[in-house]
Amino acid sequence: MIIQLNQDISTSQKEALMDKVNRMGYKVTEVKTQVGDYLIGIGKSAFDIRKIGVLEGIQDIHIVSDEYKLVSKKWKVKPTRIDLGEGIGIEDGDMAIITGPCSIESEEQIAKVIAHMKENQITMMRGGVFKPRSSPYAFRGLGMDGLKLWYQQAKAAGIKIVTEVMQVSQIEEMHDYVDVFQVGARNTQNFNLLDELGKVDKAVMIKRGISGTIEELLQSAEYVFSGGNEKLILCERGIRTYEKASRNTLDLNAVPILKSKSHLPVIVDPSHGIGIREFVPQMALAGVMAGADGIIYESHENPDKAYSDGQQTLNFDQSALLADQIRKTFDLRKTFDLL
Repeated sequence: MIIQLNQDISTSQKEALMDKVNRMGYKVTEVKTQVGDYLIGIGKSAFDIRKIGVLEGIQDIHIVSDEYKLVSKKWKVKPTRIDLGEGIGIEDGDMAIITGPCSIESEEQIAKVIAHMKENQITMMRGGVFKPRSSPYAFRGLGMDGLKLWYQQAKAAGIKIVTEVMQVSQIEEMHDYVDVFQVGARNTQNFNLLDELGKVDKAVMIKRGISGTIEELLQSAEYVFSGGNEKLILCERGIRTYEKASRNTLDLNAVPILKSKSHLPVIVDPSHGIGIREFVPQMALAGVMAGADGIIYESHENPDKAYSDGQQTLNFDQSALLADQIRKTFDLRKTFDLL
């Protein structure tokens, strides 16, 4: 169960409530977030909800059978909006576009990407400064120096930064320079990292694990929420299957399923999902029609000279065309949503 507490609940009222729930055979955990104060009750005993609902200090009570309780749509029907400030956000009923290079490479590159984004009214920029690479000899990012250079230009241009954090020790030093912390596919079940991200007041985008299930993705989000952070975004980025014709298998089935199970926004990453530049636009538009709240894809002035992931990265002309097509496809989708 999830018990939403009143903001003005007294310590004695809370203790009485926790004692009552414990005596009913439920283990109680308190969760405090930026938005509210909750008691999560885990147990299987049948009970009359009215025995709890009449107690003082309760705003509402919900029975949620899902293992992932706080991110479940069974208690919070209204979709969550992720507010990044300055009128920029990610939410149901809108279409967020996030683009940028796989890796932040130089001050000059940052300026060119931002100019491209401004020209195409894109306000969220992705890029890596700490890069998890399969080979230890591949480019692994510019680190904090690159992030600070990026932040200076992005802040001046009104662009929000989405970048990957790889380990707990990086969170504090990155915090002031990041708008959305990205948890990459390799770290989706790094529970120490998820716990720590639950303590920050920044949005967190969790990518689906390389071979992760939908439920595992939701459980990863539950870790962050239960740690105190409700600003969560789910990202379908393809999973590893037996198919070798593409980098991954982009599971667009996951989009409507996630939207039906969770109140959190869902975005699609077609670049990693298929890994083949010429097919990224088709998969991006398919993601829009599948019901995604946003698309995140890779762009670079000259993808063939990109330090990483050039084979799945669009050039600026291709990116401009795709951004326009995403918006037009979203407008088309809205006509179907009304049927």
